[in-house]
Amino acid sequence: MMSVKEEREEDTSEPETWRIKHEEQEELINEKEELGEAEEKSHVKTEEKPSSCSQIKQKDIKKRRGKKSFTCTQCGKRVSSKPSLERHMNIHTGEKPYKCSHCDKRYTRSTHLKTHERIHTGEKPYECDQCGKSFTLKGLLKAHVRVHTGEKPFTCDQCGRSFTQLGHLNAHINVHTREKLYACDQCDKMFLRAPHLEQHMRVHTKEKPHSCHLCGKSFSRLQHLKEHQKIHTGVREYMCFECEKTFTTASSLKLHERIHTEENPYKCSHCDKRFSNSGNLKAHERIHTGEKPYKCSHCNKRFNQSQYLKTHERIHTGEKPYHCTECEKCFNNSSSLHSHIKHIHSK
Repeated sequence: MMSVKEEREEDTSEPETWRIKHEEQEELINEKEELGEAEEKSHVKTEEKPSSCSQIKQKDIKKRRGKKSFTCTQCGKRVSSKPSLERHMNIHTGEKPYKCSHCDKRYTRSTHLKTHERIHTGEKPYECDQCGKSFTLKGLLKAHVRVHTGEKPFTCDQCGRSFTQLGHLNAHINVHTREKLYACDQCDKMFLRAPHLEQHMRVHTKEKPHSCHLCGKSFSRLQHLKEHQKIHTGVREYMCFECEKTFTTASSLKLHERIHTEENPYKCSHCDKRFSNSGNLKAHERIHTGEKPYKCSHCNKRFNQSQYLKTHERIHTGEKPYHCTECEKCFNNSSSLHSHIKHIHSK
């Protein structure tokens, strides 16, 4: 996965003023990190508490500013060393001297190249100390850790809802503005983001590009494949503190916890019925609207729920995935199997 920095640097159409500002922000961050290290060293040497952290920082900043003796002839920016000036000049010239040894991509900085090459090498140097999951970027690890801590620093000023990542907040804000810019040309359904439309189109195309290498089962979404693979690995990292039941995904845990809290946040717009999850609400509302979005690929019959379509299509395919363990008789749906066991084998 490519960092935001890399994507921006790749795009040479960005205005030069933006790139200069971006460079200045990076150097300021580096200065702050170096100052933090300098402070720690001074604490160790003196073993005394400084009278004022802000005073030390101000003195160090003044010293550093005084050392900046190299000036850019293009924009007047001053830097502290010749290598820093040479790196800065790449912003104006567009020169990208650092080339990937695996592909043709080029970068203005060696650090950006190093980050990019992890895509090819598979190196993930940043590991979560809670669950052992590894990441290519420090920022991705920081965002992941919030799954464990529950921290949600990005809050919507419209409704107060909080998120672990800024990107999730930005996507959520569209819910308030209701700006649905992407329309499906098959059913006229609208979406807030292009990736959501792309995922939706697989409902019509039946495309399932993500396959499990252990059992061959395919999925339309990568996230669904990842969740499925936990069945094989046995990883159930999310636990309910009420009953200690464990789950493979955070969303499954969240839905389960509503059993204990009796929370039903999703209310039908046609009647007073409420539901614990949005999927059940959508399925219920089709009773009122008469909508049947799931069409059989063998005949013209339509259904208001995907599982009804799957069961129906087995009539055409002859598939009978439900086996009786007593007599090995097979059925195309679970209810027929349960009925069979109840009336034939339970006597």
